Formats: sequence, C-alpha cells, structure tokens
Amino acid sequence: MTDFAGRRPALGWAVHLAALVLVVAWIVPTAGLLVSSFRTADQIATSGWWRAPLAAEQNLILRAAPPDAQRRHDAGFAIAGNLFAEAGLEPATVLAFGVSSRAIDDHAPGELAELRDGEHLSVAANGDYRHDSPVEMRGTRGQRVFVTVRTPPRFTLDNYRHVLRDADNVEGMSRAFLNTLTVTIPATVIPILVAAFAAYALAWMEFPGRALLIAVVVGLLVVPLQLALVPLLRLHNEIGIGKGYLGVWLAHTGFGMPLAIYLLRNYMAGLPRDIIENARVDGATDYQIFTRLVLPLSFPALASFAIFQFLWTWNDLLVALVFLIDSTGETTVMTKSLVELMGTRGGQWEILATSAFVSIALPLVVFFALQRYLVRGLLAGSVKGG
Repeated sequence: MTDFAGRRPALGWAVHLAALVLVVAWIVPTAGLLVSSFRTADQIATSGWWRAPLAAEQNLILRAAPPDAQRRHDAGFAIAGNLFAEAGLEPATVLAFGVSSRAIDDHAPGELAELRDGEHLSVAANGDYRHDSPVEMRGTRGQRVFVTVRTPPRFTLDNYRHVLRDADNVEGMSRAFLNTLTVTIPATVIPILVAAFAAYALAWMEFPGRALLIAVVVGLLVVPLQLALVPLLRLHNEIGIGKGYLGVWLAHTGFGMPLAIYLLRNYMAGLPRDIIENARVDGATDYQIFTRLVLPLSFPALASFAIFQFLWTWNDLLVALVFLIDSTGETTVMTKSLVELMGTRGGQWEILATSAFVSIALPLVVFFALQRYLVRGLLAGSVKGG
C-alpha cells in the first residue's frame, strides 16, 4: 500500500493492527456463542467455551441405590450398580470420589471408603460401585457419593430442538422468528421503494423548494426517534392501526426514510449526467430513466441501505414494544422474547446462547451476502453530490 507520493505510509501497520483487533473482537464472541449453543448446561457451568474440544473435569453428587435393592451374601449385605446409569447420565471416567462434602476427592477409584457401623463403599473408574454392610441396611435413600469425573467433549442439538420446536411453544423462538420476519421484510422494502422515488426527484428533477427539502431531510437525520414515539402511537391509535403490524411497518418506514433518501439521493446525483441527458434526448420519460437506468446503476446504494435497515429493524426492541403491544405473544419479536428468556431462564445459559445465536444467524447471512456492496454504496453516496 502506497500513498499519493508512492511511499508507504508510516502508520500503515497501525491501520492493519486496528483492523485485526476489530475483526477479532467481533469474531471471538460470535464463535463463543455458537459453540456454547451446542453444549449442555453442565459443560457451560464447568468450563469455558474455548475448552469445548477438550475433556473436562466435573464434580457430581450422586446416590447409590436405596437399601431395598440390597442383596444378602455370606459376609452380610451388599448393594451394587452403576452411579451414572442409575442417575440417567452419560458414562464418564471417575478420577476420585468421596462420601463427605468436606472430602469429595478423598479416595481414588477402586479404594474402600469407610462408612458408619462397619460399612464401606468402593467406586470403580467406570462408575460401578459396591456398598457392603455386615448387617441389614435401613432407610429409604441410598448412600450419597461425591465423584470427580472427566467427561469427554460432547455436543448436542437438544438446545436447538427446544428453542426451535413448534410455533405454539411459548418458550421457543419459532413464533418469534416468524414474527420478526413479518416485521423486518416489509419494514425494509417499503422505505427503499418510497425513498428511491424521492431520491431520484431530489437528484435529477428541477422543481421549486428542492433545496429546502434536501435541507429538511438532512435535519431529520439528527432527530431522535424517541421524540416521535408517543405522538406517533397516539396518531396510530386514532386512525385504528395501532398495536399491529401495519403500525410498526409505518413507524420503521418513517424512522428510516431520512437516511434512505439522503444516501440514495447522494448516490444518484453522482451518476454520469451524460447518460441521463442522452436518455432524455432519445425521448425517455423520467419514469423510464428511473426504472431502466438509475435503479440498476444504484444497486450498491440500495443494498447498503437494505443492510442497515434490515439489521436495525431485526435488532429493534423499542419500536416493537411500543407498536406491537400484545399480551398473548402472537406478535412477540425475537428481541422481546430474548428479554423474557433472560428473566425466566437466567440460569439456563445453554438456552440463552442458542436463542441469541438463532437471532443473529439471519442478519449474518444478509450481511455477508450484501457486504461487497456496502462500502461501494456508502463511499459513493458520501463523496458524490449534485
């Protein structure tokens, strides 16, 4: 990379380093979220996501079978079985075990642990145990055993099955995913269609007040949308479109229109004037010029705004809370569903991680599909003007 004089810039390394830091800072949390979405709750609680490919040590509290499972033998009574099978757990390797909470790893696999009244317990590396007693054992619960195990790396799709099960599941994301698509797609397409016509008129059509309209559009870019939420909601309620999809579509359209018009107008104004004038000389109308010349040539700018509008609408919570008031969950979007999951399932990180990754999966696809147009559209729209 060289500067305008043909020399390498002195701080070129700093630019590359900053770009690398930004890329890593963006990729690492996303990768962690993806890996965590395939892990079980126990794995997430005992080790970080970066240790997912490695075996992990874990402390478990299990119980042997109750006394009614004991069998008599020559030396007394005994209970035998497998700790993992009886607890419904996957097989694991026992590293140590104990019979007291103060010494959970006091014994190695195969050793005898002394209990009360001459009883003793042994646990093998595969979880097989034997509880012996010289007299008949009493009680209703089996002996408590603390085991330290090494679990192999394991990934599961159960989290996704739970989160993405049928749309009637109030704890799932299927309905919220469809609701978010219902909000996002029209709220992205409508502003582009309206803004494209307005941008062409402000860029290539002469009419009184054009400069004033451009100034108004630029001024609207800095107006916080929070100022318009309550008045707009009251207007929607008065005309009967509040608390529904139509109201939220129009709200997103209105809030996204200034940026769309500004971006598209600057890009269209930078198109070669000769093309437009030649088309007019050949008898083309403004509508024909707009649909056959300007729109195809403005695709990078259209794609740039589509990315911004899609991501903003998809990740929106405030507008959805205001304009989609629904106590039944029929119109709940994914951002609101995630907030509710954090409140009801704050300890189930595997469900939260899976739900969060589901919510970012589609925006990632949209971004990577259109990102080659993003820089072209933004740069052309920012440096060209007419």
